[in-house]
Amino acid sequence: MISPIQPRNGALLVSEPFMIDPNFKRSVVLLTEFEINGAVGFVLNQKSNLILSNLIADITSTEFPIYIGGPVENDSLHFLHRCYDKIESGIKIRDGLFWGGNFEALKILLQNNMINPDEIKFFIGYSGWGAGQLESEMKENSWMVADKFDSELVFVEDEENLWREVVVGLGPKYAHIANFPENPSLN
Repeated sequence: MISPIQPRNGALLVSEPFMIDPNFKRSVVLLTEFEINGAVGFVLNQKSNLILSNLIADITSTEFPIYIGGPVENDSLHFLHRCYDKIESGIKIRDGLFWGGNFEALKILLQNNMINPDEIKFFIGYSGWGAGQLESEMKENSWMVADKFDSELVFVEDEENLWREVVVGLGPKYAHIANFPENPSLN
């Protein structure tokens, strides 16, 4: 079942259905950086119990959820957004989707309620792979890659069904995987 699509910036990594690593169990990861030295991405469907005001004291009026972007540097805050016209900064990941930007400008926009929760997603930590590590995991069939998807998918709030939705979107060859139980012994 080796994924015919190779990882690249802006693609989704979809964990195989029985991945043991709890950091990536039934995860969908957006790759924001993929190059010879390694890869960086954010798990889109692991919401934490935190909200933005728990982490940033001077942002009190917003209830933006915080997601666990991955097991690396869990003391760092990152964001993906689709409001470049408001923040006027960020690294383009794909059409209409940006990573990071001017955080001071973002804080002002948040304090003035000028950013909606469906325009931005916050993460603590990130997912990272060293040189050749992700390629090795691909050869072990740990990941499938989706590169044709609507960027709006990044901002969905139904984290529990995101993995299933992306797997089904990979096409008939993979759709049956979406029905696999999380624990194969229950099959």
